[in-house]
Order: sequence, then structure tokens, then C-alpha cells
Amino acid sequence: MHDSDPPAISSACIDARRRPGRGALGNDAGRFDLARTEEADGWDIPEDRPVFRTEISLEHPRSLITYNRSPDLPFDRSINPYRGCEHGCIYCFARPSHAYLGLSPGLDFETRLIARPTAPDVLERELSRKGYRVAPIAIGTNTDPYQPCESQHEITRNCLKVLAAFRHPVAIVTKGALIERDIDILAPMAAQGLARVGISLTTLDPELSRRMEPRLPAPGRRLATIRALSGAGIPVRLMTSPIIPGLTDPEIEALLQAGAQAGASSASWVMLRLPREVSPLWQAWLAEHCPDRAGKIMARLREMHGGRDYDARWGHRMRGEGKHAELIAQRFHVHARKRGLHQKAPPLRCDLFAVPPRKGDQLSLW
Repeated sequence: MHDSDPPAISSACIDARRRPGRGALGNDAGRFDLARTEEADGWDIPEDRPVFRTEISLEHPRSLITYNRSPDLPFDRSINPYRGCEHGCIYCFARPSHAYLGLSPGLDFETRLIARPTAPDVLERELSRKGYRVAPIAIGTNTDPYQPCESQHEITRNCLKVLAAFRHPVAIVTKGALIERDIDILAPMAAQGLARVGISLTTLDPELSRRMEPRLPAPGRRLATIRALSGAGIPVRLMTSPIIPGLTDPEIEALLQAGAQAGASSASWVMLRLPREVSPLWQAWLAEHCPDRAGKIMARLREMHGGRDYDARWGHRMRGEGKHAELIAQRFHVHARKRGLHQKAPPLRCDLFAVPPRKGDQLSLW
């Protein structure tokens, strides 16, 4: 099996009565777990069982900034305040990362979260090192920094306070309306050329969004967030991601129009990606929610990836290839230009970075 091939689709499925508000239908063990468990335990008397509640554990990381050398990404470093994501987007490419924790990329990914409360302190320490070389930090590239638990833990907000104090450039990706809370930090940073935000919008259909992204703000609410941020002078990129051929690709033009009207200044897109455990989770979701289109959707995706569910090669994984992928790219380019969303955002400033003085530091005489 190739390292990007997904496991076989599981026939096990969690009782639908236990998973309202959740995206995944099952909770198969991660690929590193030798033991496989099933929900059924032989008890054959019907009984009411509780719905799955969100559990949050705490982690105290020794390091926070993660570096990458991927040519597909416009940044070389990122931070993640949380592991797992309660938004429960069934298509989330980050689900396989939960397997490294000994947890399932299925329901565990959206119900068993890990918060990192000391992340701001670790970030401050890393930025203060003499050898640190400044470049934009990305937040939200794996799991959403503004998922519901952020309202309680405020880890993202406290990390932004550190970045603001250091005058460090930051690019945020989110689907959460909670980011509006932090306009008081982001607006002054944006005025200095230090901050920009990407808001992901996959569909304008609230019913489809609720089924596919069960705990996300509705599409209209995310458009309101774009208006609030752009109105505060914060550059916003509309991210029509992921585009799902045969399901959401008919909305490309409408999404771009809605984003432009809301105040977005640029736009981008990524094709649906199905790495590792995401593929069986996605196919199980399709079978339940879109049985009439499941075959067509998967056929289109495989056409874009050389007959496989996913091709992880750099330069291919974000867009796919073939006639249908080219058509989607052309449609996006034409209509982004028409709406004035085709230009790249100016680079964030790195020349303002400075380690702030700490209590007890000797002040300069000049």
C-alpha cells in the first residue's frame, strides 16, 4: 500500500442518535493502533445512550513553532493552539494527525481535543531567542484557532498579544466568527502591515454546510465576519476551500461574488484532499448524505489523482490534474478577476520585529 493510500472503508458506524452535531460517522482506531475496537459489545437490549460530549485535555508543549519546507505552502512556520477541532468538518485534511496521539481521526478528532494553555509563554520564549529570524507565522493551518473552546481558553488571543508586542507578522486561517473578538488586536497590527486573515467558505447552502461542517457558523455568518474584519481595515482573503467536484463546484461564481460583496480583497481555492483516514470517513459521509451523487463525486476526484482517491505529490495535492481540474481552475481565475479578487496580497512586514524590553532589562542610554 502506498503511504497516501487510505485504509479500507469501515463497515462500523456509530448509532446516529449518539452523534448529532458531529461530522464523522465512525470512530475507527488510528493507523498506529494495533487494537481495533467496535462499538457493539454483545448487549442486545435496546437502551438510550448519551450523545458524544466534547472532552478537552491540557498539554504543556516544550516548543510551539513548527517549521516546514513544503513548496505548496506560502509560509515556512506555523503554530497550533489546539489539537483536534470541534467544528467537525468531515473533509478536514488534518484528521489523520490525531492518529499520532493514539486517537481516532473520526469522532475522537472532533470530541477529544487538546488545548495548549502555556503556548503564549512558549511562543514568547522562542521569539526572544538570539538566533530567531523573523518571517510570517501562520495560525490555523492544521486545526481552527477559533473553534468553540477558544472562547473559554483564549489561547489564540494570548498568542496574538505576544505577536503584537513583538511586532511579528501573522496570517490567520479560520472559519470561526469568534475572530471578531480579537479585532482590537488585529486591526492595529493590520494598520502596520503585520496581519491578514483568511476566511474559509465552502458553500452558501446552509443545509449542506450544517451536514458537512456541523459546528461551523452558517455561511451567512461567515460572510458577516468578512464584513466586520474588512470594515476594521484587516485584509481578508476568501478561501473557497475545499472545492468538491460534483457537489460544491457549481457555486464557485456565487461564492466569489458573495465574498467580494462582503469586502474580501483576494481569494484562493484548494481542491478536496483525502489523505489517509479522511478518504473512508468522507466516503461513509457521502453514502449517508449524498447517495445519489457519491459515485460521481468519487469518480471526479479519482480522475484528478491518477485513478486514486488522493495523490500526495507536491504540486499536485492542492489542485489535482486533468481536464476537470483545469476547468475548475479556469472558472475560478476568470471570476476572481471579474470580482477584483485575483491579485495577491502584499507581503507582511518583517522589518518592524523587535523583542520588547522585559522587567529588569538594562535600558539603552540612547
